[in-house]
Formats: sequence, C-alpha cells, structure tokens
Amino acid sequence: MQIEVMSIEDIDLVIPFYIDYYNNYEDCCWTESTAKKRIHQVLTIEDSYSLIMKDDNDIVCGFVMGYFKQYDDILGYMLEEILIAYKYQNKGLGSRLLSALETKVKEVGASCIELQAVNDKMHDRYYGKGGYSDAKNFVMKVKWLE
Repeated sequence: MQIEVMSIEDIDLVIPFYIDYYNNYEDCCWTESTAKKRIHQVLTIEDSYSLIMKDDNDIVCGFVMGYFKQYDDILGYMLEEILIAYKYQNKGLGSRLLSALETKVKEVGASCIELQAVNDKMHDRYYGKGGYSDAKNFVMKVKWLE
C-alpha cells in the first residue's frame, strides 16, 4: 500500500467507489455530479490536506480528506471524510490510513483532529479503536429547514 497527498486530479479516481459505497451500503443517493462537487469543495478549502491510498497495483482503495483549522492557541485538523472502498474494508486499511493522517498532521503542527460521525455502533467501534472519543465540551446542533 502507498499513501500520498491527494490532489484535485484524483477526484475522478475516487468517485466510483464513493458513489458505490454510500449508495449501496449507507442508503444515500449520490450522483457523479454531487460526489464530484462534495470532494472538490473539501479539496479546495483553504489549508485543505487530504491523502489517497493505493494498493500495490496502483489501484485507489481509499482516501481521507479534511483541512487545518486555526484557533487562538492551537492548530486543529477537521477530518471531513474517510472512505475505504467496500471490497478493501475490514482489512485494517482504514486504521492504517487514519494513523498516517495523524502522523502527517501532527508533523505540520496540529494538536488535535476533530470529526463528526454518524452516531451508530459501526462508527463508534471504528473511531474508538483509533482512540477517538465523544467530545464532552461540544454538541452538534442542527436546524432542518423545511
């Protein structure tokens, strides 16, 4: 496996498994257009930093994307999305990619990684294995507009 910095040129490589995973395993309704826009938005945010993972045959099997956030006293990293193609899941690749991200953002000076996750057992188990816990000092708020 190789892990390298993800660029805008990589978007078309990840769209097929992005759509496949979310539409077939998470009951979403992504199209090529909406997936491309979502990934492009994150990759072009100021201070964006994303990684792409390829197997030994140079086939993309996953990616992680996010950006650095400056606070008054620390630099944080906001993890927007991590995805391993379904056929590569449950092989430790997600943990390996997350660990690589942690190492790289720490080298840049980040003090923490923040993320929002679906509140279910799968996400609790995955992030819990990596040492992530629920924040006690922040609560996600949402207002759905009708």
